[in-house]
Amino acid sequence: MSELTFEQMLEDSLKTIHTGEVVSGTVIDVKPDEAVLNIGYKSDGILTRNEYTNDNSVDLTTVLKVGDTMEVKILKVNDGEGQVVLTYKRLAADRGNKRIEEAFNNKEVLKATVNQVLDGGLSVVVEEVRIFIPASLVSDTYEKDLSKYAGQEIEFVISEYNPKRRRYIGDRRQLIAEKKAEMQKELFEKINVGDIVEGTVKNVTNFGAFIDLGGADGLLHISQMSWGRVEDPKKTFKVGDKLNVLIKDINEGKIHLSLKFDDANPWRDAAKKYAVGNVVTGVVARMTDFGAFVELEPGVDALLHVSQISKEHVEKPADVLAVGDEVTAKVVDFNEDNNKISLSVKAMFAPEPAPEAKEEEDSEVVSVDIDAVIAAQEEEAEE
Repeated sequence: MSELTFEQMLEDSLKTIHTGEVVSGTVIDVKPDEAVLNIGYKSDGILTRNEYTNDNSVDLTTVLKVGDTMEVKILKVNDGEGQVVLTYKRLAADRGNKRIEEAFNNKEVLKATVNQVLDGGLSVVVEEVRIFIPASLVSDTYEKDLSKYAGQEIEFVISEYNPKRRRYIGDRRQLIAEKKAEMQKELFEKINVGDIVEGTVKNVTNFGAFIDLGGADGLLHISQMSWGRVEDPKKTFKVGDKLNVLIKDINEGKIHLSLKFDDANPWRDAAKKYAVGNVVTGVVARMTDFGAFVELEPGVDALLHVSQISKEHVEKPADVLAVGDEVTAKVVDFNEDNNKISLSVKAMFAPEPAPEAKEEEDSEVVSVDIDAVIAAQEEEAEE
């Protein structure tokens, strides 16, 4: 048996490698764009930044250090200069493909950070596998600007898995819809008409505001925003406002809300404050052809009919009154059942004596104390 040379024994002690084989190596040198690994072969392996990750901004010295061990795949046994070319990202991608396939088959919820916002959606990477989430699957509502998702960790499921075409589609909308459905179910199980709950203003329109109750939205109609009159909801509420609202009605999955709380109802003591005969003061809130509505306090309006505006004939209310004018009048009618009050300025004046009585009075009275008459009229008016 012939003796082997040292070189032959050394070569025999080294393993053989093949393209595509997965081997374990130890980092013996690392630079920003390249790492050298001892893989137990006669030549060391070269791992470039491009074969480590798809992120060209990565500095390898920040993710690898001498002495680290890692598994890599043989990309080329000889690159023409006697060096072995290694890849890590392709090995990770192979394993990532299996991971994505398992997640697809098991409908598993995945988490990843958005690394790119594209015109048509979002891009995330899971174990070196790039997954695209179309804009239509990002949320359950249309979002024109997706920039807010940049760098944000999101959850999604794989809705399409096609490794041959390298097509991996993520779906976030499905999770949001399922979560909302569950929250809605829980909400409807615990709320009842008459409950006071906290909500957040989600949207404001000309006719009301939609309040997010945490699982479902409720409508706060303009007529239920206050015991007083609200002209423009957009001037009263803004998106994000926190409100305690009363659940007024629940009908076929629709929730109707109100801010008209009973303890703040101005009509509770109205029968006493606005009894017939009482003299009250208010401000003209709005005008009509047949009269003016006078706000006596927020939530309590009274009608001053055109025929009662003055003791003189008034053709149109706008001829003598304007919105914002202060009016003092006497309550001539109070309808508690319908919350209606009628006023009269005309009733503030003492009635003129009948012609017959006046003639009889003139014949009997020789002298008249004018000051006393005026004082008596004023006293009667106050009564």
